[in-house]
Amino acid sequence: MAMPVLPLNDGTSIPSLGFGTGTFWFKEGGEGPLDIKLVDTLKTAISLGLNHLDCADSYGTEEEVGLAVKESGVSREKLFVTTKVLDNVGDIPKAIDASLAKLQMDYVDLYLIHTPYYTEDKSELQRAWKAMEEVKKSGKAKSIGVSNFQRPHLETILNVAEIIPTVNQIEFHPYLQRSNDYIPWMKEQGIEVSAFKGLAPMTVAKGGPLDETLALIAQKHDTDKNSVLLKWHMSQNVVPVTTTSKEERLRQYLQAIQLNLSAEEQEEITQIGLKHHFRWWGTQFFDVDDRS
Repeated sequence: MAMPVLPLNDGTSIPSLGFGTGTFWFKEGGEGPLDIKLVDTLKTAISLGLNHLDCADSYGTEEEVGLAVKESGVSREKLFVTTKVLDNVGDIPKAIDASLAKLQMDYVDLYLIHTPYYTEDKSELQRAWKAMEEVKKSGKAKSIGVSNFQRPHLETILNVAEIIPTVNQIEFHPYLQRSNDYIPWMKEQGIEVSAFKGLAPMTVAKGGPLDETLALIAQKHDTDKNSVLLKWHMSQNVVPVTTTSKEERLRQYLQAIQLNLSAEEQEEITQIGLKHHFRWWGTQFFDVDDRS
């Protein structure tokens, strides 16, 4: 099955579903021995058609992604590789070179500032974005963007941006749909949304009001709840990035591509999700009831 893509504001496009190498695969301190299990899982994902691979310098998994791509037998141009900068965000030219060396690549498809919370200095955030623009101009990243940015952070860099971010990768799922029309506002600026922890209602937030609804919809379509949740994202032109160590789960994720949810089913998930609030990442930066 062909992987659908979402056009980006710079003329490139991003595959609509991604395989992430954080969370389960994360190495404390971004360091550790080569994880052969991850390499094998990545090669399986690629062989199944999951061609969008997501990593970060702080995950410590760039080497595994690079090795998996090299051993996959799939040409580099048919794959979409994202990495993020955090550990060396103060020297982005050095950071991208270090990431490319670990990835054994000449370029990445998408390069993201991993978080804005490393600084409270707006000018420092603006300097980082100008350095990202130079990375794109150099050809070392086809597209550039951000992650975990709230609207004030985006407005800070948009004030000086020559190149608009293509993507903001944020936590997004039915229990965290982002208030104050943040998603529509980003799309109005030409910024697309990628989502991590999209399966939260069935994993870290399991036991919420969507459990029964997701089960019923999955049963109706002869699929699983993970596929239903992923399709809920994709139907909104949000790109979910998720992970697993199991081939069976990878196949379930890919079922989302061909799944067709009705408008009523999509809206039911949305409305029930709005009744419950859960945030997994960055709780120290938000009030308990803050849904932004």
